[in-house]
Amino acid sequence: MWKPRIVFWAGALAIGVVSVGFAKAADWSQHMFEGVRTSGSWAFLLPLVMTPLGFALCAFLAARLFPGSQGSGIPQAIAARHFKEAEDRWRLLSIRLAVGKILLTLLGLLSGASIGREGPTVQVGAAIMLLTARIGGIAQARGLILAGSAAGIAAAFNTPLAGIVFAIEEMSRSYQTRANGLVLTAVILSGMSAMALVGSYTYFGATSLNVAVPREWLVVVVCGIGGGLLGALFSAMALRVTRRIKRWAQPEPLRRSVLLAAGCGLAIAVIGVATGGSTFGTGYEQAHAALSGEALSLSYFIEKFAVTFLSMASGIPGGIFAPSLSIGAGFGSTVGELLGVSIGLAAVLGMAGYFAGVVQAPMTAFVIILEMTDSHEGVIALMAAAMLGYITSRLVAPEPLYHGLSRAWIADVIRAQRAEARTGTKTD
Repeated sequence: MWKPRIVFWAGALAIGVVSVGFAKAADWSQHMFEGVRTSGSWAFLLPLVMTPLGFALCAFLAARLFPGSQGSGIPQAIAARHFKEAEDRWRLLSIRLAVGKILLTLLGLLSGASIGREGPTVQVGAAIMLLTARIGGIAQARGLILAGSAAGIAAAFNTPLAGIVFAIEEMSRSYQTRANGLVLTAVILSGMSAMALVGSYTYFGATSLNVAVPREWLVVVVCGIGGGLLGALFSAMALRVTRRIKRWAQPEPLRRSVLLAAGCGLAIAVIGVATGGSTFGTGYEQAHAALSGEALSLSYFIEKFAVTFLSMASGIPGGIFAPSLSIGAGFGSTVGELLGVSIGLAAVLGMAGYFAGVVQAPMTAFVIILEMTDSHEGVIALMAAAMLGYITSRLVAPEPLYHGLSRAWIADVIRAQRAEARTGTKTD
């Protein structure tokens, strides 16, 4: 009885340690890119070469060495829960893929991609938990994927409540009483190991969110509906474009995926150079500045939207959580400046509206932003912005982004099953 428990606890602790190491390495990668880009008078032009080459290398390695590592990682974790056979789940959540996901996400950040590490941490956490199932002989694989995903989000952002809500609302789309104990235990243990390494912190620091006057409530409505529309646009475009790209690349998948990634990388480099480098990377610094009351460029959210979409369309490994928060903060900053209200207040509300619009998970949106900004006094306004963003997005783009993307991974596994049935061989 004790062996599976000990193995499960060790897996949860490992997720916290890996998440912290991944976060440190991601920060280092982004700082390295910035250091190179700002190292001399002409160095600001280096991304025009570095970014497309880095994207092409990422796409090549993902297709050749780590197939299944492309994109966010959350759709793969969702898709894996649909399969009953361990080998089918292992195609999407193996330790080899987890290692590749980390390495290629870091390479993407070294190249200036507008990606985050949070989505990849979900796939990594779920893969670690599936490994514990194999070692410990634990039968609840679907519950373990849920637990690993929640632990990954919790450890990546230091947001334990958001990890639990994310597992219930986004990963499973239902409340499963049999899995809630696994999720809670995994989140607690991964959070404890992460806190032991880096201490307790708030991702964006403390932010004041006090909505008092009618004009500020108008900002809630504008950020909620406007952010939801913007998020729905991103989601609908991403689903449509990724499906078309998949069909277009089918005759020569390796060659065409590398060429597409290089083209997207060049476009991102041009935008980044034109904006003085503000659109490269996760966008954490820009979001933090907006939350601190510093107005961003009025067009920043459009520029960041474009490079994040191009990063996703390129197919390289990397998540959209952090860039989405940056886009939302930029949108809120623009709304706040135009309406003459607090930039910090509008940035938080813009994050809630846009993030809820992209992922169509309003509870996850407001809980994760609440924990990241420590803005508990404005919880009603935050909830209202997230809910308005979600409702608006559902009206415009009914299909949730991650679940829509997961269908492609499910189809890939089914095709592999049929190919194996015809040839009588197993593929890794």
